[in-house]
Amino acid sequence: MHLHVAESVGPAGPERRRTVVETVEQEPATSSSLPFDRHVPLAAIAGPTYLTAQTVIQQVAYSLSDSLYTYSPDTFDLDIAVRHWSADGSSNAHGSVPTVSAMQLRHGAGSVALGYLYAPDFDATKRHLPQSVIASSAGLKYLRPALHQLSRSSPTANPVVLHVAAVDYVGRARPSLVTDYVASMDLAEELELGLVCSLSAYDAQHMALFSTLLAHLMPTVHTYDGVVTARETIRIVDALDKRGVKRVEQAVRKLLARPPARRSAPHAQIHQLFDAFNGELGTDYAPFEYHGHEHATHVVVAFGTVESSLLSQVVDARAKSGARVGLVNVRVFRPFLEEDFVHLLPTTTQSLTVLGQVTDSEAAADRATRSNLYRSVLAAVFFAHKWARPLPVAEVKYARDQQWMPAMAERLVGSLGAKSTRPQQALSEISDHTLPDEARVSIFDSSIIRAYSFWDVDDSKALELPPIIGRLMSTDASKNIAMKSAYDNLVQGGIVRTDLRESKRTVDAPYPVEDADLVYVGEEQLLERYDVIGGVKKGGAILLRCPGLKDDEVEKRFSPRVRRQLAERPTRLYIVDPQSSTVVQDHTKLEPYLIQLAFLRVAGADSLKTGWDKMATSQRALEGGDVLVTLVQELDAIVRSIPIPDSWRSLEVDGGYPRLPRTVAISSFTAFDKGEDQPPALLQKWETAAKRLAFKEAYQTSSALRPDLAVKTWTVRVKENRRLTPVAYDRNIFHIEFDLGDSGLKYDIGESLGIHAENEAQQVRDFITFYGWDADEIVEVPSREDPTVLEMRTVYQSLMQNVDIFGRPPKRFYEALAGFAEDEKERRELLTLGRPEGAGEFQRRSEVDTVTYADILREFPSAHPSFHDLVPIVSPLKRREYSVASSQKVTPRSVALMIVVVNWVDRQGRERFGQATRYLRHLRVGEVVTVSVKGSVMKLPPQSTQPLIMAGLGTGLAPFRAFVQYRAWQKAQGIPIGAVLLYMGSRHQREEYLYGEEWEAYQDAGVITLLGRAFSRDQPQKIYIQDRMRQTLDDIVQSYLNDHGSFYLCGPTWPVPDVTEVLQEAIVQHASREGITRKIDARKEIEVLKDDLRYVLEVY
Repeated sequence: MHLHVAESVGPAGPERRRTVVETVEQEPATSSSLPFDRHVPLAAIAGPTYLTAQTVIQQVAYSLSDSLYTYSPDTFDLDIAVRHWSADGSSNAHGSVPTVSAMQLRHGAGSVALGYLYAPDFDATKRHLPQSVIASSAGLKYLRPALHQLSRSSPTANPVVLHVAAVDYVGRARPSLVTDYVASMDLAEELELGLVCSLSAYDAQHMALFSTLLAHLMPTVHTYDGVVTARETIRIVDALDKRGVKRVEQAVRKLLARPPARRSAPHAQIHQLFDAFNGELGTDYAPFEYHGHEHATHVVVAFGTVESSLLSQVVDARAKSGARVGLVNVRVFRPFLEEDFVHLLPTTTQSLTVLGQVTDSEAAADRATRSNLYRSVLAAVFFAHKWARPLPVAEVKYARDQQWMPAMAERLVGSLGAKSTRPQQALSEISDHTLPDEARVSIFDSSIIRAYSFWDVDDSKALELPPIIGRLMSTDASKNIAMKSAYDNLVQGGIVRTDLRESKRTVDAPYPVEDADLVYVGEEQLLERYDVIGGVKKGGAILLRCPGLKDDEVEKRFSPRVRRQLAERPTRLYIVDPQSSTVVQDHTKLEPYLIQLAFLRVAGADSLKTGWDKMATSQRALEGGDVLVTLVQELDAIVRSIPIPDSWRSLEVDGGYPRLPRTVAISSFTAFDKGEDQPPALLQKWETAAKRLAFKEAYQTSSALRPDLAVKTWTVRVKENRRLTPVAYDRNIFHIEFDLGDSGLKYDIGESLGIHAENEAQQVRDFITFYGWDADEIVEVPSREDPTVLEMRTVYQSLMQNVDIFGRPPKRFYEALAGFAEDEKERRELLTLGRPEGAGEFQRRSEVDTVTYADILREFPSAHPSFHDLVPIVSPLKRREYSVASSQKVTPRSVALMIVVVNWVDRQGRERFGQATRYLRHLRVGEVVTVSVKGSVMKLPPQSTQPLIMAGLGTGLAPFRAFVQYRAWQKAQGIPIGAVLLYMGSRHQREEYLYGEEWEAYQDAGVITLLGRAFSRDQPQKIYIQDRMRQTLDDIVQSYLNDHGSFYLCGPTWPVPDVTEVLQEAIVQHASREGITRKIDARKEIEVLKDDLRYVLEVY
């Protein structure tokens, strides 16, 4: 074994030994793309070794290349290993240290690499060395121009291979990371590049090497699943070291250089490459690989790592039971060797089903859209003469966000040839990750595999538990361990699920564990968000971290659904209570060790003994190692078995069982970084500020307007502040205008004005008095822009301008404040409010009582942090941006806003206000305000004759006032303007006809072409903005589609679907009038208009 486990760390050094607590604090940085989340030296990759596919792919690139160009988003860590090896000075197979250039993903990416290859001073002796690019499929669109140029001049350039992790981020209704082969397939087909796919994590190193060799014939893309497979830690028995990689590469190249191979056609050269490659490695790789029945009648064709791995296991299992089904996995997609593909198909084949990936669910549902794989297979079969009749070729399309599970593969294969269920229907019926028990399929014999799942929040102290357990298990050479993690940063502040499988055989399971022997849950709230219990094997166990849980509180803490499911499964339930440990109470950082021991205890006596022996060995040289002995002695009190009564089976669940997801939607490869670097706020005497002001040169002192702000700011004065709605009306909407004076502030149409509001002065003085501070005491903090520069303000200024002391506190404030509470009762209450068990009370305080930071500090007087301790745990004041309601062409020395006051009454009868609107509504003419400018998507079309179609609700009319003013100015200058259609919506015309007289004046002047007013509550039947638009659909068709106008919607989000539906109707009507006979997908046309900036939303 070449994995560096804990015992290889060794002693700390001759000076002194580290304590156990210090060891926990000094854990190295991790990455899910590395084996067991830890760096592995280049020299350690050899023979039976625990690795990830992403690591061995980097090893091949590093070993053979003169230079590497990497295009990895920061959190993807696609190049973390090569950067580490290069920084360490590790030499590659040629005895040199390759240059690793980490590049940015932007337009023009790839130009540097191209420039290096064609530089006049390029070392000609290195012309044979391959140049490697490591990237994700998300970056290919930026690399395309450089690859296009390379493909045209490849015979004169170095071999170039791109190792492309098939991963992209889709920010739709449910943002997630998706496996994207479409980008690589499109690029390879368009630019005539080679395209090779790894079919499992176990062949990733070989395929990376094969692709590098193929790059000597043509620029080549090597792709592989970048979401799951690339990051799974597995045991690779035959891993080549760097010398082995070089030996195989040189031997194969030598064989290919001999005549007649050198003069062969490209297809023949690929055959010769496979023959030479297999001869060196003793393998049987081929462009296409067949699985299943020798005389199959129904055959599936697949491309992709997870798809190929999963389907091959299902097809082989069904074929053994007599089912005449087969599978062709495509390893080399480009060039597509049609004769090889047809030759591989059994003569008994009656139908082909192509499993083709497309961009999204809309493309999957669109009958006109075909996948790249389907087109290639259809062409190969169409020109073949192997069968007496044309072979029918069907297609099953799936989107990039498809999560593959065994049940899906089983249903898909089972539907082949069935009359009742078509393959596409079978896939769609079970394509949800909330699979019922009856739909689940186990590919592996559970008697030879033990499976474990770990669920936790991503800032848990026990986050390192799975890799630690994995490393402990991996020291047993008779077992194979597989580990993979999945992060979702969009749920509960960030959660992580990790799966471990343990078997005496090789495990190829690129999907989540569905029948775990033991599941650890670090946050009990996860039982309510996910079907964790459904992922436990019947008779399996759950280890739940529940601090402070008493036996008589179990029924109160767990919902009826959870309790009933525990009883029905049935499942053994264990509780681990860190608060019961005297050691953890004294050293909270030792909780991970406690959780580790608890997990090993529940997993089995043998596991506990083995784990304890290894932990003790790794800590043998440390001071305080006896705390581990104490932890083991405390296990009986800390880990408790909770009996599950039969009465729980009959519990009534309100609304029945909700279909909860059984796994996470992967949205990240790392935990969400919640840390915010907060510089210390130090109190100084006034003399300190005086010295620095008096001796500016010595102290390099300068004055600045709001130096705490990272944006450029200006000071303006209030010119006008008037209410637009009647005083008796329940909504206070007001117009405020600022005189720019000689500030130099410039703004464009559609931009927003940032208001840097201040807290209310009397409230601040009252709080300072309550807290016992000196309002004039000096605060000294490092600058946000440059920590070496110190900024000085008074306590009063800080609370007025910087600290949101009257804002709503999040949960983390309660937990942080608990650390300062001297009263034990207050400390416990604060901790409860910050934890899941206090969720109901926290929600009441936040949403009903709307308590502030100041309220909490008054309520818990024993929690009294000092100024420099309080400031980091209270959120800073944020600027509030409002759409500009004026055009600087018309009012060059002023800027206007339209604002609605945000106010409400809490349970105590106190009237509360939004911080910014309270500040603005009381401003008097002449008062000074700090402002900034922010850009916006609300931009006018490039030509003045292009029509404007605008829909604004309430204060959403603000930017359109600027638009109309600007068009009026253009008209006055003799510039031709297009039609202006303005749709406005509010509740009542009498009270909320905002700027009504202006709109009518502009209409009379011929600036506004159509004024569609929708006052929803002025008549018995409610009329909304979309109704007015539908009534004037002909005008919209003419202005928007015939005259190439732009549409804008500003205001709340609720009308977006209805308004968009009207525009889709306009698109269909326009197509009908134009005589377009093909079916028009109005949704796609809207997407095109979005891309062209002709469909613009600014909603909130």
